[in-house]
Amino acid sequence: NSPNYTDDWPLDDRFRFEKFIVGASNELAYASAKRFCDQNKTDFNPLYIYGGVGLGKTHLLHAIGWSLKEKKSCGNVLYLSAERFMFQFIKSLRQKDTMSFKQKFRSVDVLILDDIQFMIGKVSTQEEFFHTFNSLLDMNKKVIISGDRSPNDLGSFNERMKSRLSGGLVVDIMPADYELRFSIIKNKYSELKQKNINSYDLEDDVLSFLSKTVTSNVRELEGALNKVFTFSNILGKKID
Repeated sequence: NSPNYTDDWPLDDRFRFEKFIVGASNELAYASAKRFCDQNKTDFNPLYIYGGVGLGKTHLLHAIGWSLKEKKSCGNVLYLSAERFMFQFIKSLRQKDTMSFKQKFRSVDVLILDDIQFMIGKVSTQEEFFHTFNSLLDMNKKVIISGDRSPNDLGSFNERMKSRLSGGLVVDIMPADYELRFSIIKNKYSELKQKNINSYDLEDDVLSFLSKTVTSNVRELEGALNKVFTFSNILGKKID
């Protein structure tokens, strides 16, 4: 039987450009992503976005996917993680149907691959991705990739691959500063309030305290807000 390739990750509706909070640490990545979507002929290809965990790379990749999907001229947009690519490649080898796999990935108009660092140490997956990647670039198809490090720091990747990944536009997302963290948490709090109208209010000084205390990444900051907000309502107490 031919492998079933309908199990790709769908785009997440929460992750669109209008919901991405922009600050000094991510404005270049945001502007590059927007420009990548707006141009018909690509000035730079691929677009490679890198940065630490929980800083918004996946949000930007989904936002690019949504934006390009909504432009009828962009054709077939495929988003998936590097892990998923590897899983489907291994599945095609087991089922002795690598032709369907190659055909699927080389027939897309836009390929969006998240977390390429998962391919470090996976030589055959890297090789297959390299061929896919090259054929898409040669056909002027758009390729967007994210990683937790720059192309040159991708350990076991061969030099040709690193060179081609660096050949488009490489932008990084830096850890968010206090102003950006506070803007993000204010925005997230207003979303929580809309869903829970009768909940206790969290004052700005509580949000400010969280923004100053949780500096590691945005995901943990949102987790801290959820925890405080939920505790406040479960215990029926206003947080000071």
